[in-house]
Amino acid sequence: MLKRLKRYMIYILSILMIISLATLLVLNMPQFGKNPSGDRLKAIENSPNFKNRQFTNQSETPMFTGEGGTFGMLKAFIFGNNTDLTPTKPIPSIKTDLRKLEKDTDLLVWFGHSSYFMQIGGKTILVDPILSGYASPFSFSVKAFYGADIYKPEDMPEIDYLFITHDHWDHLDYNAIMKLKPRIKQVICGLGVGAHFEHWGFDKKILVEQDWNTQVTLDSGFVVNFTPARHFSGRGLTRNQSLWTSFLIETPSKKIFIGGDGGYDKHFAEIGEKFGPIDLAMLENGQYNLNWKYIHMLPEEVAKAADDLKAKQFLAVHNSKFKLAMHPWYEPLERVSEAAKSAVSKLITPKIGEVVYLNDS
Repeated sequence: MLKRLKRYMIYILSILMIISLATLLVLNMPQFGKNPSGDRLKAIENSPNFKNRQFTNQSETPMFTGEGGTFGMLKAFIFGNNTDLTPTKPIPSIKTDLRKLEKDTDLLVWFGHSSYFMQIGGKTILVDPILSGYASPFSFSVKAFYGADIYKPEDMPEIDYLFITHDHWDHLDYNAIMKLKPRIKQVICGLGVGAHFEHWGFDKKILVEQDWNTQVTLDSGFVVNFTPARHFSGRGLTRNQSLWTSFLIETPSKKIFIGGDGGYDKHFAEIGEKFGPIDLAMLENGQYNLNWKYIHMLPEEVAKAADDLKAKQFLAVHNSKFKLAMHPWYEPLERVSEAAKSAVSKLITPKIGEVVYLNDS
């Protein structure tokens, strides 16, 4: 009996060691990036937003509000009675040749989810480019909807400013970033996110990496303000070692708000009071659930946030490309369209790849 028990214990320990080794090997794959260290970590530890060894939100932000926590959420996602999570037909989209656009024309092209390209004041801007066809560490999972993945890294022109709102897999695409690397002039990101880029061989000199409530002049007439968001971060087992952020870009002719990811909170009204009116706001609308309402906005809150920001127009992003929540894939756009009817801010609704001319009312 003792020999058999000993043998079982050896088997169990061996399995645990193999799992631990496999986990260690996976987490050391380059796409997982690297947590901050050295001078970067010292700067993080001096941040007023870094408390108890992690970045925190302005308001208390529970990850889950329902029963069951993470396990309950996963159970509902996998086994729940969820319908229409993915489209039955390809998503309508337009393939625009970004390299042939008039350089002096202010415009925006949305690629689905939270990825989009802008030309403003002669500068090219790329935001959270997820262009590899999946939003996870591995290509076989969280794959893009058919029709929503027509843009690839090789379609991008030279990029003056790459904005990264945070380091989650559906916002920071390692494979796309590495293919874009020779064409990126500057990377603008929250404090700590630069550790990933340095680990991937980017020159530290091109990283503009700041805390909330700071301002950086990028070029003549181009100023970026690092503004708060209500979310979290992390690519591996540890969370909140880098800062999630929104951005308010002041250009020679416009004010543009990049909302990033996150829940509704007081920061939208505070940003609106400080910087409004804002010409265009990109706001998260999709991959939500009442059980995680503090880290992702509901569609009705998206329209409210646009008005809080004093935005003349807003684009509802974070939808139409990946299945990351339990709502029907089309529901975010239906609900935000209804909510926008009573909002002051005007909702714009381009197809994926359609050119939005920012000077055309």
